[in-house]
Amino acid sequence: MRIAVVHREKCNSRKCGTECIIYCPRVRTGDETVILDEEKKAFISEEMCVGCGICIKKCPFEAIDIISLPEELEYPTHRYGPNSFVLYGIAVPVEGKVTGILGANGIGKSTSVQILSGNLIPNLGIFDEVADWEQIMKRYTGTELYDYLKDVSANAIKVSIKPQNIDFIPKVFKGQVIDLLKTTDERGKLADYIEKLSLGTILNREIDTLSGGELQRIALTAALARKADFYFLDEITPFLDIHQRMAAAAVIRELAEEKPIVIVEHDLAILDMLADTVHIAYGKPSVFGIITRPKGVRVGINQYLEGFLVEENVRFRDYSVTFDIKVHESTKVHNELISIPEMKKTFPAFTLEVAGGSIKAGEVIGIVGANGIGKSTLAKLLAGVEKPDSGEMETSVKVAYKPQYVKGDTSDTVEFHLRQITNRFDSPRYMHDIIEPLSLTSILQNPINTLSGGELQRVAIASCLSQNADLYILDEPSAHLDVEQRVKLTKIFQQHVEGREASILVIDHDIYVIDMISERLFVFDGVPGQFGTAKGPFRMREGMNRFLSDLDVTFRRDKSGRPRINKPGSYLDRDQKSSGEYYYQKMDNE
Repeated sequence: MRIAVVHREKCNSRKCGTECIIYCPRVRTGDETVILDEEKKAFISEEMCVGCGICIKKCPFEAIDIISLPEELEYPTHRYGPNSFVLYGIAVPVEGKVTGILGANGIGKSTSVQILSGNLIPNLGIFDEVADWEQIMKRYTGTELYDYLKDVSANAIKVSIKPQNIDFIPKVFKGQVIDLLKTTDERGKLADYIEKLSLGTILNREIDTLSGGELQRIALTAALARKADFYFLDEITPFLDIHQRMAAAAVIRELAEEKPIVIVEHDLAILDMLADTVHIAYGKPSVFGIITRPKGVRVGINQYLEGFLVEENVRFRDYSVTFDIKVHESTKVHNELISIPEMKKTFPAFTLEVAGGSIKAGEVIGIVGANGIGKSTLAKLLAGVEKPDSGEMETSVKVAYKPQYVKGDTSDTVEFHLRQITNRFDSPRYMHDIIEPLSLTSILQNPINTLSGGELQRVAIASCLSQNADLYILDEPSAHLDVEQRVKLTKIFQQHVEGREASILVIDHDIYVIDMISERLFVFDGVPGQFGTAKGPFRMREGMNRFLSDLDVTFRRDKSGRPRINKPGSYLDRDQKSSGEYYYQKMDNE
């Protein structure tokens, strides 16, 4: 089976000369394999297309994808139209369970949930006719989804959804936090969630004054407080610190004992701890997606990282994601780049103390700690945005800074924006080191104010790394990025400082990201919103032991080398705590 997808937002026949038509072998023989539709966009006949790939290579805007699929994928779940995205398979909600969906952005996870929620009737790939529930139910007879879809067809399913994009909340609701949350309290659990998710101090705040982490917890509370038959949570962790992520996981697990929950999450540590089963979603973003049958969460995550699905006998990625501990045992000798003095910065309601230390050239340093404890303040002190009350930073060091919250408030294209920052845009090295690994090629001509959260984040990372600086500070670069994009950050950062008199500091709450990218670690402690202390940078084992002991969480590696959180109170958990080794004391097979 062959599918042809034309990305209509990229297709521009008025500028390209219609190479897809001119060079198509079938068109040259007289067939209308490729034509222009009423909107002057390319239309490709999948029945006539021979899959030669010439139009893909000739299209100057990279607007065409043609994919040959296995015969067993003959029956799609849903297709949006001719030459449009097609989905195969669907997630299965299970009573009393948390079901995870793990896959790249743009691969069909949200489409699957739209179907499960009843907002989208699956057309089985027949997009030129009105979807018929009788035909749909016949297709799913004898499957786990039959009874569920039967209820969906009868409008007997009520769904509560926590959307990925939380930025819209202040745009659609004006007023105080408590006023919004009271409208969602359908289960009488609001007070409980307010306490467990630490919302008590912001209840009388105006919605439009809240931070991303506060909005995230409010969105989660609102979704869980509603009375529903099925709960869908799309990315609960962006902008939450590790303490808040653990608290969110706890309230979700509690609700899962009563109702089915489906969660899309890119923080593997939280997904591993939270989900009972996981569906792997693979394919090509914006072209086609395949959602597998459910797998055990450990097996599913490991197969996803390996890029090979054993039961399906499918390799969907030509490389495996590995967690290399060699970076933590680096014997490289680095020259000192910056000496950080003891500093103190006091605000009306918060005080930060910095114990002092040094940053060396050619290294990537992680920064961990709770929200509101001064991590961003340290970044601003290093960047010269804030001046310390005591102590004095070097002023000769050039600093590039990516803030935690990035805005897409300009109509400039991505390419124009980057060209304003660097004169290296046309160099092969810039393409190899920045554009290609951050997957920006396909969106270079897109206006920044039309980008998704993940796209905007990648552009912000590129903007920071494009600057000519000695020290690069990136605040939560993993937010809204999928697993594969997060893994790529490791190589991007390491390559950017390798052999250079430069260094990178990364503030992030994804423990896997911090574990992969960091040679050393700054650790913050204190009382969020009142005072914080920055210590380090420490070598990874010492730094992570300090951080994890404060969380009262222990980590191990399984046979694949992947970090995993030990179950609280388990033998390994108790054993590691008794020896003071919270960080990778043993392998699973030791």
